[in-house]
Amino acid sequence: MSQTVSRAIDILEFVAREPRTQSQVGAHLGVHRSTALRLLESLTDGGLARRLPDGRYGIGLRLAGLARLAEEQFGLTDVAREHLRGLGARTGHTVHLAALEDDRIVYADKIDPVDGIRLYAEIGRPVTLHTAGVAKAILAHLPPERAAAILAASCDFAPHTATTITDPAAYRAVLDATRARGWAVDDGEYEDYVNCLAAPLRGSGGAVVGAVSVTALKARADLPALEAGVLPDLLSTAATISEELGWRP
Repeated sequence: MSQTVSRAIDILEFVAREPRTQSQVGAHLGVHRSTALRLLESLTDGGLARRLPDGRYGIGLRLAGLARLAEEQFGLTDVAREHLRGLGARTGHTVHLAALEDDRIVYADKIDPVDGIRLYAEIGRPVTLHTAGVAKAILAHLPPERAAAILAASCDFAPHTATTITDPAAYRAVLDATRARGWAVDDGEYEDYVNCLAAPLRGSGGAVVGAVSVTALKARADLPALEAGVLPDLLSTAATISEELGWRP
């Protein structure tokens, strides 16, 4: 990548977080303010940046339009698919992708292990909110009022196994713990012979748009084994997918 293109990308990511002055951009790039001005003027002429009335620079309307077009071309499943395949191949377990669609969380994709038992999860079907790791990973990172509304509309807290969380207050505590550590657990809460770890996925605006999970038969890998052997790869994969969706830490 040429130095000019690299600097232009750096500027756009910098001013996207908040409008910046010419001097701030120069200091960020480590260049003289006149060099920063030339780059900013070129980006402004192309509509990718714009000069605000107070003299600072922000994202241009043309770039915002291109972002909307890009979102139409690259959906969550399209971006995630190859990364899910890689995660499944490396771990040897089932990988699920869940998407947040309005007030529902649904299974959007699934990668079965080549030589393992295939677990039931029908693509397009709603997730069981109070048991699934992907649901906890998503709900924990939503505004509390939205998470509460989704649960009120679609969750009956019915028992499925001995570890199913059936008390709403206890479930809220689980979401708090999930938010604090950054990943979720399903400890055999829907089917007592499987467990899973799940991590949230974020879009360009930083909001959670879905989650990815690794699900294993307990006989093959219990939760401590998943945390030791799978969790770092799961979190790295979730971060990579989120970055390709436009998220920046």
